[in-house]
Amino acid sequence: MIQPRSTYVSAAGFEQHVTEWGDPAKPPLVMWHGLARTGRDFDEAAAALTDSYFVLCPDTIGRGQSSWAKDPKTDYSYKVYGDIVLAMFDHYGIGKLRWVGTSMGGLIGTTLAAGRLKDRITHLVINDIGPDIPAAGVSRISTYVGNPPVYDTIAEIEQWLRTNYKPFGQNTDAFWRRMADTSWRRTDNGRISVHYDPAIVGQFTHHKADLDVWDAYDALTAKTLILRGASSDVLSAAVAEEMTKRGPKPKLITYANVGHAPTLASDREIADLKTFLAS
Repeated sequence: MIQPRSTYVSAAGFEQHVTEWGDPAKPPLVMWHGLARTGRDFDEAAAALTDSYFVLCPDTIGRGQSSWAKDPKTDYSYKVYGDIVLAMFDHYGIGKLRWVGTSMGGLIGTTLAAGRLKDRITHLVINDIGPDIPAAGVSRISTYVGNPPVYDTIAEIEQWLRTNYKPFGQNTDAFWRRMADTSWRRTDNGRISVHYDPAIVGQFTHHKADLDVWDAYDALTAKTLILRGASSDVLSAAVAEEMTKRGPKPKLITYANVGHAPTLASDREIADLKTFLAS
């Protein structure tokens, strides 16, 4: 069974936790998670893709096992995330690469592929996010992210995750247990909360322009694939359709019985990734 490696990289003044999968001699593939998640969400896909790629699944600062911000108003922004990405790539000696981004990870990939990594990201997967996000979706996410729970047991955290991430759709019990195992921390009084800095939600207030990426999207030249959950409240059907007609004019794949966002853990989703990334 393929096992990941846990690595810590000094990047742009932060300690960046990266879960590595596979042989570093193979072409690099970066998989970047959503707003309040971690790189471990990609375990199933990462393991399956190691036959062709060296897969890197970072935890964004403020999440998982990475450093928290020194100045939340400044550091929780796509500008600083981009600085960290470039420093991380220098650490690994990465030139050209493929990028799979879920939600926030998709927008980070879009801004980099249209800007500082324009000639380096060859393939871009944007998973259930777009340049125009409905207010209801932003409100739902910011409400639960900005009000993290505190419990006495991991079992309670797992149930909270299953409830708040119900739009992820059908996933195995093993998926949810791993999500729980990789999504908690002790508070100062010994109780249990979720893994992230609650201040990450401030990005919606302090860096509103980070969510306005039509200009970047229209400038994309990388091969691009859009993935969408059929009942997503973050990527509407209308915006997804418009995305197929603008910028890189990508193919759109929609998954039934899923909201925001497809976990990329099913056989079908992994097969779709393999096909696209090899194109």
